[in-house]
Amino acid sequence: MAIRILLIDDHTLFRSGVRALLQRQPDLEVVGEAADGLEGVKRAKQFCPDVILLDINMPGLSGLETLRLLAQDLPRAAVVMLTVSEDVDELTVALREGACGYLLKSIEAETLCVAIRKAAAGEPVVADDMTAKLVASMRRPATLAEAGHGPLTSSLAPASDPLTSRERDIIRELSRGGSNKEIARTLSLAESTVKIHVRNILRKLNFTSRVQVALYAAGHDADRSDAVTAPVFHETP
Repeated sequence: MAIRILLIDDHTLFRSGVRALLQRQPDLEVVGEAADGLEGVKRAKQFCPDVILLDINMPGLSGLETLRLLAQDLPRAAVVMLTVSEDVDELTVALREGACGYLLKSIEAETLCVAIRKAAAGEPVVADDMTAKLVASMRRPATLAEAGHGPLTSSLAPASDPLTSRERDIIRELSRGGSNKEIARTLSLAESTVKIHVRNILRKLNFTSRVQVALYAAGHDADRSDAVTAPVFHETP
């Protein structure tokens, strides 16, 4: 079954180009387009896509505001920001608000197709250049606090830790960008068991995506000597 994709971008020519590119792939299907955020939310409810490619800078409802509505109304859809913005604050907010990926419009066509497939499978996809910026920002947590987005550290932690030791093991692997299959191999678990643990972690921490869990892990462990500095995700397998 083809992966169903919705494009939300205010540039008609860009949408047409992306649509033409994706339609060449037998396993990818563009089911709809929208030129602004409000229309995008409406189309998303209408078509129930697997993956939504969402621009950030749009007139009216911004991409980040649209993302919040999509996360509320269609939590199962994988939202990937596809933008020209290399602002690390926008990257961080997008991931915290539920986006499963952040790609730049300069991306190669083949890499975009691979990223869409990974997003549809529940894996995070972040442009390599933006990953480097994210790592740098995690080493300077005050930068995000000064920007008004709040720290990514213990403020995300619950008053009492509800996580089991196995769930903490899985969070650590998630913070390294591991897929369910890779985590299962590393921890000698069945992949189905990892999926259950990930679902329980999301519920306990009140998150909507594994990317948010990875950011939580990077910030929550910031003061530990064995801490993972930040999640490192790649566009290609």
